[in-house]
Amino acid sequence: MIICDKKTFEPEVLQAEGTVLVDFFGDGCVPCQALMPHVEDLAEKYGDKIKFCKLNTTSARRLAISQKIMGLPVIAIYKNGEKVEELVKDDATPEAVEDMIKRHL
Repeated sequence: MIICDKKTFEPEVLQAEGTVLVDFFGDGCVPCQALMPHVEDLAEKYGDKIKFCKLNTTSARRLAISQKIMGLPVIAIYKNGEKVEELVKDDATPEAVEDMIKRHL
């Protein structure tokens, strides 16, 4: 899983060819911290087919706003640099994340 920041988000996600999953999380977000191990497990399972990245929105607030991240957690799928699907807050369950991944394989 690639840890992105303000400098690496564009080349790793917005300029990437293919499918990228981004885990948008915050330092103080308890649901984000609970979901993160599941996303990391999915990265091990599907990492050969989809690129997995995560972005700490606490340290990249403007970037998160530019990506229309208004609540956390958010798990988003980008294809060739464009966001095509996202799961927000209570919809971002481990099962829903895996289902979303399968739709974009």
